[in-house]
Amino acid sequence: MRSVIKVSKTVDEAIREALIELDISKDDAEIEIIEEPSKGLFGLIGAKDAKVRVSVVNDTIEIADNFLSKLLNSMNIKAVNIIKKNGNNLHVDITDISSTDMGILIGKRGNTLDSVQYLLSLVINKKKDDYIKVIVDTEGYRAKREETLIRLANKMAEKAKYGKRPVKLEPMNPYERRIIHSALQNINGVTTYSEGDEPYRRVVIQSK
Repeated sequence: MRSVIKVSKTVDEAIREALIELDISKDDAEIEIIEEPSKGLFGLIGAKDAKVRVSVVNDTIEIADNFLSKLLNSMNIKAVNIIKKNGNNLHVDITDISSTDMGILIGKRGNTLDSVQYLLSLVINKKKDDYIKVIVDTEGYRAKREETLIRLANKMAEKAKYGKRPVKLEPMNPYERRIIHSALQNINGVTTYSEGDEPYRRVVIQSK
């Protein structure tokens, strides 16, 4: 269990400093007041600052690591989870993985990796008031996929523009559709919209 000890003028100030260092909310903390502050005699002799120990309960990083380790083990995939939390964002990089296992983990057009991300998000956000956004990546796959989608978007935009016919892309998840819409929102001569129902919803590129 991660914990820190903080000393400050008041108990509240010491707790606040500890929560910031641990990057957790008060709901996820176990707080022990080791020493109450004291002004001492005439504010000069025997004055003491507050001293608290704050420990992490429901540690998001620990929960994520345990869940992913069990999931990857059940898939016979050997890898290392690098997990970082910044505010309400949790980023997981699955690394030290063989090319064969990485292919299994990513799946067709990232479908398996997206499913792992969805399941982890459900686990992390269970019974939490503040939503934590979860991103699961492996060896830079997300950035490479985004580059591929942007190239595809520009290529199909040219096709729609000069062919004067709408171009329908393959079904994509909401995240990938947003990349296509964003890539083409300022391109002259085309407009985009989505059609169909999940999981077959797709982007259509149409000339103006």
